[in-house]
Amino acid sequence: MASFIRELAKNRVMFLMIAPALLFFALFSYIPMIGVYYAFTNYSFDGGLFGSPFVGFDNFRFLFESGQLVTLTRNTVLYNLVFILLGNSLQLICAIFLAELPGKLFKKTTQSVMFLPYFISFVLVGAFVLNLFSSENGVVPTLLEQLGFPPYDFYMHTAPWKYIIVFFHVWKGLGYGTVIYLAAIMSIGDEYYEAAKIDGANIFQRVRRITIPMLVPTFILLILLSLGGILKGQFDLFYQIVGQNGMLFDSTDIIDTYVYRSLAVNFDIGMGTAAGLFQSLFGLILVLGVNYIIRKTNEDYALF
Repeated sequence: MASFIRELAKNRVMFLMIAPALLFFALFSYIPMIGVYYAFTNYSFDGGLFGSPFVGFDNFRFLFESGQLVTLTRNTVLYNLVFILLGNSLQLICAIFLAELPGKLFKKTTQSVMFLPYFISFVLVGAFVLNLFSSENGVVPTLLEQLGFPPYDFYMHTAPWKYIIVFFHVWKGLGYGTVIYLAAIMSIGDEYYEAAKIDGANIFQRVRRITIPMLVPTFILLILLSLGGILKGQFDLFYQIVGQNGMLFDSTDIIDTYVYRSLAVNFDIGMGTAAGLFQSLFGLILVLGVNYIIRKTNEDYALF
């Protein structure tokens, strides 16, 4: 304790600089963890947090026995795996193309246009989807009918929505991720490319032998950071596109939308907290496991 006080006095300016961050995480991350107790209670508004009946693992048992948790976990994990792998791959490819394009004006204009969807609200994205696929006056059903196809109600069939959701998620985040990879490409020293040109390497060889290997650490880092939230689906995306359409829940319902309905619609706080706690623990175990494997493979690429 005495050594800590001496260290505090010696580096008081440094401790003051990190104090706001520590206070933020204490107030909004650690103190709210008391609410985890909801997952083990049959919550009632009269009893409150500690006055509600303690039910142990009954909320978790119901989730597993009802089969809901299996479906929710499957949908959440599969969607996020596609979001992470496909999104990062396309962002990496677009960044390489932009880096190799000639002309600064065209490159900057393209980069700005690609970045714009990131700032569009998911509410507007939901409106776009509704106007595209609505059975009444949607663009796609109307076009299909004019081409001679039988009427097709997108909001009554689950099959197309896997691709619709993935497309709009990738489209919205493509520009933002591309900028991250583009910044990493710009940090690569020109001497590597100059040496490759002298050795006779063409543009494809330079990309394959220099750009991609140099981007591997960034790619792995972003993948690892994304894996931490693999069970935290894009609630805004799913809720604004699918909404409360129960016909599509089998292929579009994720843990976040289930927790929302449990809290806002069914007022089942214990069940919603149990699902959220499972979500967090699964993400923690996944990050620790993947980081351990990467550290054993190449320690320089690991987070810790």
